[in-house]
Amino acid sequence: MIPLSMVRPGEKVEIVVVNGGKGLSMRLAAMGLYPGTIIEVVSDARMGPLIISRGGARFALGFGMAHKILVRPIGENNYG
Repeated sequence: MIPLSMVRPGEKVEIVVVNGGKGLSMRLAAMGLYPGTIIEVVSDARMGPLIISRGGARFALGFGMAHKILVRPIGENNYG
């Protein structure tokens, strides 16, 4: 598992766990982002917010929030 903040644009990952408080977990769940959800990183957080895509919808997450979301690669992603 790696933090969502480390995923490169164009890669798909599955959310495994949210290492945040109840407030963060509820906020993400309201957006449909919870463990088991497959998302794609559209733009990384190096130049602003991390932009992700899920089911045709796009969401912007700050670096701190993205760093608390642990994900696993889907398909051919390789993180060693």
